[in-house]
Amino acid sequence: MKTVFYQYHESLGARIVDFHGWQMPVQYSGIIDEHNNVRSNVGLFDVSHMGRFKIKGPNAYDCLQNLVTNDISKLEDHHALYSPICLENGGIVDDVIVYRLNSDDYLMVVNSSNRQKDYDWIIEHSMAAVVENISEQMALLAIQGPLAQEVLQETIDKDLSQLKPFHLTITRLLGVECIISRTGYTGEDGFEIFFDSSREELWNNVLKLGSKFNIKPVGLGARDTLRLEAGLMLYGNDIDENTTPMETPLKWTVKFEKQFIGKKALKEQRVSRKLVGFEILGAKRVARKDNKVLLNGSKAGFVTSGSFSPTLNKSIGFCFIPLEVSPDKLIEIDIGGKLYKAKITSTKFYKRK
Repeated sequence: MKTVFYQYHESLGARIVDFHGWQMPVQYSGIIDEHNNVRSNVGLFDVSHMGRFKIKGPNAYDCLQNLVTNDISKLEDHHALYSPICLENGGIVDDVIVYRLNSDDYLMVVNSSNRQKDYDWIIEHSMAAVVENISEQMALLAIQGPLAQEVLQETIDKDLSQLKPFHLTITRLLGVECIISRTGYTGEDGFEIFFDSSREELWNNVLKLGSKFNIKPVGLGARDTLRLEAGLMLYGNDIDENTTPMETPLKWTVKFEKQFIGKKALKEQRVSRKLVGFEILGAKRVARKDNKVLLNGSKAGFVTSGSFSPTLNKSIGFCFIPLEVSPDKLIEIDIGGKLYKAKITSTKFYKRK
C-alpha cells in the first residue's frame, strides 16, 4: 500500500521500506540529519499510514467512554486526549488519540498496524454509534519542531499561539480546508494536519512554505529516534495485547472512577514488572527489541525499544524488568552475545525547553 504522497517521496530520493504493508520513506537526507533538524528547526512527516475513524451520533460518547481507559467526559469541543484501548483482560488493543469535534462527532487516530483490528473491535463495541473508517478519504501530515508554528502562521489567519497542546482548530492552510491539532509524536512542539486526500499537493506546498525555516521531510527512522528520546510508546514494541497500562508509564491514562472495558482486570492486576528506560554505559552499541536484560547474571527481562540518541549522543532504550529492582541498580544487556552494562533511567530522556 502507498499513501497519496508516495510520488513525492520518490521524487525526493527517499529510501522506501515496507512498514506494516505500507511503502513508506525511512529516510531522505539521513536519520541523524532529519532528527537534528526537527529538534532545532522543523520537519514534515507523512503519517497518512495511520488509521482515521469517525465515531458519531447520539451514542458516540457512550461508545468511546466504554472503549478507552481515559475519561472522555473531560473533553470539550475541539479538544483531544491520548488513551489506550484495552481487552477485558487488560491487554492493550492499541493506543489512540481521540478528538472531539462536537458532542456527537469524534475523530480517532489509530496505529497503522492496527487499522482493521481496531475497526473490528470498535464495531463490536459500538453501542449503536456510527463508526466509519475514513482513512482513505482523509490525509494526515505532521509538522514538528520549534519553528512549526512560524511556518503555519505564514498562511493561517488564526493565532496559533493561542492553540494549546491537544486542542484543534478548523481553518484553511494554503487554500485547503484542514483540521489542525497541536499534537505529535516527537517531543517537540508541532501540529498534525487532517485534510481531504485529494489535495496531495499540500505536501509540496508546505515544504515550499517552510523553505526559509529550513524545513526538511522526515522519514520513519528519525520519527522513531525522536519518539524514543521523548519517552513515547511504540505499539508492537513497548506495548501490545500482552502488556497492560499498569506495567508501563501509561498508568496516568487509566481512570478507575468510570466504567471501561478491562477495568476489573486492571484494578485487580498484581503488577510484577515495569517498563523503564536505560542508558548503555561506556559504549555506543545499540540494543534492539528482544535483547535479553540480565541482573546478577540471570535473565530478568528484555528490551522493547533501543536506538542511538542523536540529541544525547548515547545509546538508550526501554526494557521490562522486575518491579522490585531498585532504580540505582545496574543491569546488563546481551547484544550479539556480549554483555554491556546499563543504568536504569526514566523513560523520558529528552524534554524540550
